[in-house]
Amino acid sequence: MLAIKEAVAVITGAGGGIGEELAKYWVGQGGKVVLADISDAGLSRVEAEIKALGGQVATCRGDVTREADCARLADSAMEKFGQINLVAPCAGIIKDSLLLAPDRTTGKVTRKMTLEQFQAVIDINLTGVFLTVRECAERMINHHCRGLICLFSSTGSLGTAGQINYASAKAAMSVMPKVITAEFFRRGLAGQIRCVAIAPGYVATPMVKGMHQAALEKILAQVPIGRLIEPAEVASLIGELFRNEAIAGDTFFIHGGLRLGSKG
Repeated sequence: MLAIKEAVAVITGAGGGIGEELAKYWVGQGGKVVLADISDAGLSRVEAEIKALGGQVATCRGDVTREADCARLADSAMEKFGQINLVAPCAGIIKDSLLLAPDRTTGKVTRKMTLEQFQAVIDINLTGVFLTVRECAERMINHHCRGLICLFSSTGSLGTAGQINYASAKAAMSVMPKVITAEFFRRGLAGQIRCVAIAPGYVATPMVKGMHQAALEKILAQVPIGRLIEPAEVASLIGELFRNEAIAGDTFFIHGGLRLGSKG
């Protein structure tokens, strides 16, 4: 079993949401964190709150779609704390739209998902994860660090209408642990650096809680436990996956029993 105490977590998208919650959970368990975000304001706020908790924290503003920024993040973790034990690429966006939206009266297509909507989500949610993981894992291998790469899929990976960009990226997150584990296995590294993914359902982030209440009630009607998943519950799951070294190469859903309907 691995211990979180003194372990170093690199977390992107740490200026809010699950990334912020994971950072606070990690330092609460005695770990150290290196936080990245494109938002100066969010990053500074989380850094200050973690310091107020007595946690050890370093920050690195950057864009996960840029190779140089991801390399700088990984290097800063090694320079500040000398190791990387958890890689958690939480940075992500949504730009929802139907692939094609025919007019209800004429039947002719009047709107469609733009290339920018598709590409922006793929760039951050898929390419950004690839670059973050590649750079951090390289340092972990070269410096003999032991730990976990924890990717973030979603129940959206099962196929949600209006999210062909987001769902495609999250489906990729579901298969990446198998690929990475297989590659590390070939090189005798799979016991040293494990890879998993978690797939949250509807999580009680400020964005979700701020939704139109009628829409939120429809969501909750699909969740057997009758409520949103708390960010702290997601962070706790990541902590357990980190500790248990028998867990590798798979995706773990945390959605309160949610099953998406045929219309997504």
